[in-house]
Amino acid sequence: MTGKGSVYIVDDEESMRVAVSQWLTLADYRVESFSSARKVLEILDVDFDGVLVTDIRMPDMDGMELMKKTLALDREIPIVLVTAHGDIPMAVSAMRDGAYDFIEKPFEPEMLLETVRRAGEKRKLVLENRKLRQYLEHPDKIENRLLGTSDAIQFLHQEIRDLGPTDASVFLIGETGCGKEVVARCLHEVSNRKKGKFVAINCGAIPETLFESELFGHEAGAFTGATGRRIGKFEHANGGTLFLDEVNSMPLNLQVKVLRVLQEREIERLGANTPIPIDIRIISATNCDPRKACSEGRFREDLYYRLNVAEINIPPLRKRPGDILLLFDYFLLRSSEKYNRALPQLTGNAIAMLMAYPWPGNVRELKNIAERYILSSLPPEERIAHILQHTGTGISTASTSLAEQASNFEKCVIDQALRRHRGTSRQSWKNWPCPPDIEPENAEPWSFQKRLPEFR
Repeated sequence: MTGKGSVYIVDDEESMRVAVSQWLTLADYRVESFSSARKVLEILDVDFDGVLVTDIRMPDMDGMELMKKTLALDREIPIVLVTAHGDIPMAVSAMRDGAYDFIEKPFEPEMLLETVRRAGEKRKLVLENRKLRQYLEHPDKIENRLLGTSDAIQFLHQEIRDLGPTDASVFLIGETGCGKEVVARCLHEVSNRKKGKFVAINCGAIPETLFESELFGHEAGAFTGATGRRIGKFEHANGGTLFLDEVNSMPLNLQVKVLRVLQEREIERLGANTPIPIDIRIISATNCDPRKACSEGRFREDLYYRLNVAEINIPPLRKRPGDILLLFDYFLLRSSEKYNRALPQLTGNAIAMLMAYPWPGNVRELKNIAERYILSSLPPEERIAHILQHTGTGISTASTSLAEQASNFEKCVIDQALRRHRGTSRQSWKNWPCPPDIEPENAEPWSFQKRLPEFR
């Protein structure tokens, strides 16, 4: 999808179709026009990402019948009716039946553009909410495991699709909490080994004295306390995928043995003399620069190059601020269902704090804060400030420019206002979203750009 979204124009008057199409196209909308209602019904579906603008008085099928058929297809497609003066009572009745808004002829281009903008924002929010529900219902898909619409995440999805079906060893590099194990599982799920086991081992959490036994297994009596045979992780993952997390923490003396296993594709249990062939794929991960670890002598270069046939760098959350609110909403939804708690709406101030926070713990920290938000007994407008004050990190805006912060914040405020009002439109400006400290009945229209006209 390009531009601001799609708009379908339905009118039997060619001059009106041409004029409206030109206005909306200049405002960066993708516009298609139709001379009859039946033609647009042939292509409308539940995935339509935009707004339907239709005249009421048309031959064959009028705008009211088109609205009924469209809403039967999807009750949440926004429909804007274009009416003559005598049709206003009919249009008001149509709004009660589900139309988004109506515009009386003749109308100014700015009025149409503003109505279409608000309706388009509502439709975008509806589709995003549906996507969140799909994430919950189908967690096995790549898009549902790795949420996000940013370019960085879309590129990551493509890398997984490209490398997943191969048997190449993959080296994942990313900060703590950015989702390295999730990426590893996605690589496994799209591979030919998906019916095999996915075995994860944290190399930094195993005592050095137990490391060899944990990876390769042992026979009974191999050492004091070895009362029976134990199958190691390499052997347990046979036919599947072995994920070595924090691989840079592996002791140097064991790195040599792991290198040999990868070269020979066979292991020997401690206390045994018979080699056991293995067929596994190795995915490794680290939260530091592996090349620096090699230069400092903490990680063997030959092992690094053996593991790093392909490399994936996972972006930190602060590098994709456009995904923060989507992820936070997703975790809020999961947490509210998990703990059977109400789902309070975020205030504008809370959104600003989430967007400005540097997220040193990345997605894992975001998930934890979403859970704490749901579990908190404080008033919703106080929760985010209280939670972030106790993180010990503070709020920093150094990672993004002021323009980016303002743009992200304005988008989030619009999304939250649409959630709060369920996309309801009225003829009064009182329905515009207001800062949290202004009462709606006393408010004046506002925005970061002072509502500069979108159409010039």
